[in-house]
Amino acid sequence: MILDIGEKVHIIERRYFDEDLRRHFVGEIIGSTENAIRAKGHVWVLDKMKGTFVQKPEKRERVIYPGDRTNINIIPSEVNLNEIKYITKPERILVVTDGKTFSLDINEFGLRR
Repeated sequence: MILDIGEKVHIIERRYFDEDLRRHFVGEIIGSTENAIRAKGHVWVLDKMKGTFVQKPEKRERVIYPGDRTNINIIPSEVNLNEIKYITKPERILVVTDGKTFSLDINEFGLRR
């Protein structure tokens, strides 16, 4: 696997259907094989009432099987994962950021009106 222990990641689980829950994961790799990664971090889900992603409060350890339904983005090592937040710019562009140097435009997965 190309991911190393200690790397920070933002993972998008693509949906099969429009009604499926929009779920993202932000965490740190704690194990890796050719077919799976183990990461510890937080799940983020779309709150349709608020129109933005919200972090689930409990930290989780997940095993993720990368494939067609996952999009894995690397977060720079200096980013504090506790400072990650989602913002929607006025142009309806969805961005994951630490409010400092890290900014990940995920507009292709953006919110619909």
